[in-house]
Amino acid sequence: MLDMSIGSSYSVGRATPGPPPLPDARAAVSSSPRLLGAAVCALLGLGLTGAFFVWTYPGQRLDGLLLPRAERGGGYAQPSTLLDPARSVLAAFGSTTTLAGLLGAVLLVGLAGRRLMAGLVGVGMVLGAVLVAGATKSALLRPELQVETSTTHNSFPSGHVAAATTLLLAFLLVVPARARRWIALPGAAGVTVIAGATMVAGWHRFSDALGGVLLGVALFCLAAAVLVGRPGVVRTTPGAPGGGAVRPGLTEAVVGLLGLGCVLLLVVPGLRAALPPGVLVAVLAVAGLTVLAVGSAVYLVRSVDFARPADRSTKG
Repeated sequence: MLDMSIGSSYSVGRATPGPPPLPDARAAVSSSPRLLGAAVCALLGLGLTGAFFVWTYPGQRLDGLLLPRAERGGGYAQPSTLLDPARSVLAAFGSTTTLAGLLGAVLLVGLAGRRLMAGLVGVGMVLGAVLVAGATKSALLRPELQVETSTTHNSFPSGHVAAATTLLLAFLLVVPARARRWIALPGAAGVTVIAGATMVAGWHRFSDALGGVLLGVALFCLAAAVLVGRPGVVRTTPGAPGGGAVRPGLTEAVVGLLGLGCVLLLVVPGLRAALPPGVLVAVLAVAGLTVLAVGSAVYLVRSVDFARPADRSTKG
């Protein structure tokens, strides 16, 4: 009988081992419609937030109840022991040197992890958020609706909050997929600190902070959708085919929320003693929205890693 295995180093009937399989981009590409849909939802939320809080009497009234103006025509800086710390936080974060250093860190992390394109997109995302927020504030007119605690000065949306949100989400683009969950919650806390500082210092209303978070999420979803569509850049996360394991993800989410609850139990009493009631409600509301937004961003890109695959052209 003719031996069919002659000329081959592998016997007939056994699978012939070949080079490692190339990353399957199908699961990653399927994320693109979800990301675009999320971007549309975030932009719709941004538009509705602006329309309600800027152009309607109930919206302006609610903003005024949460962050009332000082008496006798004063500004919106809140009577709080946290006023000076809030100003210090904003001065540090608003420094050109600080922002340049943080953007440089995004690029360095991206370069180190073969995610330079994601880093460049992340930097563009942050700069775009600042430009869009500034242009929107200049173009959007705030009508005089005879609201006692309101002015016609428009500050929607907050550029500081939009920059902080997109900066956090830029880091989510350049870190390994499995590391996103570990920086999401601390990063959301940092965004909340920036948002709270803008309100305590009287730089922005509650709606401005809300708009800044929504703007940042919209830009992130658009940027991630662009990266997902680039062949050879996005790969399915190892060990998480088609979106990752649901049960471990839910477990981590529950643990994270329990941890967040413990932190709030420790922090909220101090905030209650230091902040007026309206400002406290505004800060907690922004914190909740930020955690939800960042958690949604992590979930939307759970099945993809924005690293360029390693070169497999050399044969062993």
